[in-house]
Amino acid sequence: MTARQKNQLGRVEVFCGVTQGDPTGNGPPPEERDWIPASGCSIKIFRAGKTHEKDVEQKTRCDGEQVLATYSNDSGWAYLELTPGNYCIESELLDQTCTPYSFTVKPNSTTCIEQIFPFDFAVSMQKLRDDNRCEPNEDDCDILEEGDKALLRFLTSNEEIDARIKAAELDFEFHVSGAQTYRTETRGEAIMAAQAPGEHSLNARVSDSNSKIAYYRNFTTIPSKVRQIGGNISVTMNRSSAAPTPDLPLWVVIRKSTEALSFENYSRYMDRVLLDQPLPFDTPPYEAFKIEGDEGASNYLPPGYVDKESHKLEAFSHLNRKGAALPFNDVEAYRLLKVSTEAFLMVNCAVDLENMDRMFTSFDAAFWEQLQHRTGISTDSTEMDTLWQSYLKSTNGTSKQTLPYLALVNNKLRDSSLSHFLDDSIASVDGIDFVTVLRQKLTNPCLLELIYSYWMEEGMLQQTMGALSRRFQNLRTGTGRDPLANIEIDPLRPLNNLLWGYIQDEQHRLSVKRRAYEYNHHYGLHLSGKAIRNFRPADTRFKFLEAYHNMLYLATLFYKEDDDTTVIADAFPLLHALKDVHFLLSEGAHNQFGDLPSTSRSEIMMEQWILSRPEFREFLPGRPMVAYQEPWMDRVDAMKKLQGWTDVSISHFRNLAVFGERLLLSVRYGNWGSVDDSAQASNWARFWRSEIQGYVQAYRTATGVDLGMDITDVRDASSRYLPPAVHLRNRLGSQKKKARIT
Repeated sequence: MTARQKNQLGRVEVFCGVTQGDPTGNGPPPEERDWIPASGCSIKIFRAGKTHEKDVEQKTRCDGEQVLATYSNDSGWAYLELTPGNYCIESELLDQTCTPYSFTVKPNSTTCIEQIFPFDFAVSMQKLRDDNRCEPNEDDCDILEEGDKALLRFLTSNEEIDARIKAAELDFEFHVSGAQTYRTETRGEAIMAAQAPGEHSLNARVSDSNSKIAYYRNFTTIPSKVRQIGGNISVTMNRSSAAPTPDLPLWVVIRKSTEALSFENYSRYMDRVLLDQPLPFDTPPYEAFKIEGDEGASNYLPPGYVDKESHKLEAFSHLNRKGAALPFNDVEAYRLLKVSTEAFLMVNCAVDLENMDRMFTSFDAAFWEQLQHRTGISTDSTEMDTLWQSYLKSTNGTSKQTLPYLALVNNKLRDSSLSHFLDDSIASVDGIDFVTVLRQKLTNPCLLELIYSYWMEEGMLQQTMGALSRRFQNLRTGTGRDPLANIEIDPLRPLNNLLWGYIQDEQHRLSVKRRAYEYNHHYGLHLSGKAIRNFRPADTRFKFLEAYHNMLYLATLFYKEDDDTTVIADAFPLLHALKDVHFLLSEGAHNQFGDLPSTSRSEIMMEQWILSRPEFREFLPGRPMVAYQEPWMDRVDAMKKLQGWTDVSISHFRNLAVFGERLLLSVRYGNWGSVDDSAQASNWARFWRSEIQGYVQAYRTATGVDLGMDITDVRDASSRYLPPAVHLRNRLGSQKKKARIT
């Protein structure tokens, strides 16, 4: 396909769904009801054959040659690009077909198509008696009393689907908040026992191997009747007590590790290596030291993260002497930037689990006061070190220790010699010491999460560097006036040469599609844009976003109860939400888990440092009175303004990246699968309260969805679990529409 043909492609947006039924039978007619999106709906596009538009409603199949086949996403949409011409579409859901529809695609235009299948879908809720039988003439209800039982039943106007559910040909499941559910002998039904008073939601799904229909409805549970209680009742107005738990040091380690990787520390380190500026020796809790054997570089290391005495780290000089050269001319400045960034990440990412006592003893009194304020736990470095030693687990009968979660994973591989902690004297194979590699994975885990890269990408950091790179190569952006046409980066300042090396090295960096596939594998998140076409992942975490957002919602509920001194907050629901997220994160920890996040982080740090250079004040003038947390951020917002991208500040995406990384690290590396004490969930919520509330607030600002708000409408539940890319795309469309009106 030529470039001209690509520019003439038309966009086709297809929505697949069914009609939302009314359980009472007294609702509006089908044509006035809402639609329920269907995910995994099979969509096939044919070139228009002999079928004419006036005859297509009488056809069950399209004529002509099939040109494309795809599936709808979780929100029921499929986005296609077709050459101009006449086409016919047919779709299939749960082995049910929709009436074929013919349409015409015009160049550079968007065609919207609705594939609404001719049957409705709903779930009824009928109150049960004590013998689990329905009340006579009991209609559908949405108000229950605490302790009441209700029968949940799928309702559909399609007899074939109903028969397939009862014959176990289709899978079904019910998820109810604030209640327990029990399966019945009849498929397609379940019994629900209402427990917690308040507003709750019901999520019911019917699916086969490919497609799925999800139905949401709300109900209210009212408190049970008040009973008079005799005797003396004492009431205290103190906050519920908290005691240290063994995993408390792990959260401290995660917080300090992510702080060590902050842009502030990275910028100081790069200023020393590239600009020969002195390091601030008096900045606790970090110390600077000279790398052995290197005359021009120093590392900026947090004590306790890497054992200098035993490892003799020579990160920068080692990589520099390794022959880390690039096969291009005049790229020495960029090569030093790349090598220095890898050295900084290597030293500050790895955590030496067995030598953390030096870090705990380096904290001043202010840290312990802050910890007590956060969690209500009074402790010190001695007790923290004792907790840490009791938390770590020995593996395979040796003195080597690792996190309980990693110890469980290692014990599953006992049949493989690579999983054992063997002596360093064991000979390597073909020059590669596999045992040492695995030992480092267990005793020196790299605390990074790919969600940091995802939110930076949604915040348009990579797109900003991409636009600057294209302008540097004199490439026009878009078909109209190029907003960067007047940017001239002169060769007299170092930025020019850095951009030269950055562009020359493009082939060695991760592509957008490569990162998108791993976002999907890790978290079930996807990007939206022209660069992500024909996206067909092999393994997706479909349930992660729902579990993650439910965990954050339960955490906000816990805070409301914990702040109320008249009740004792119950963290048991939050504990099970943590378990769900932990297991889903574990399922995605494969393939590129160990390498792609660190590679992506290294590239992001270089891009941030390049954008923070003073020259950009002239090339991309920002707003000097806006107090950004980091100096590169106003450049991204300035680029957004020039290009007409989303008007949500990069500050919110930066908070989502930083807070999201800390939260997911604490869930991933915590041994939540073996935890039964809700006190650990209570301490977790209190310790990470600032991050959780900061993430919820930033997510609301960026997407418009409040994860801490009670769900009172079916649409609220549906939007809460939609991928962020969908909300961001919708908000951008609304922003552009308002701009055209004004």
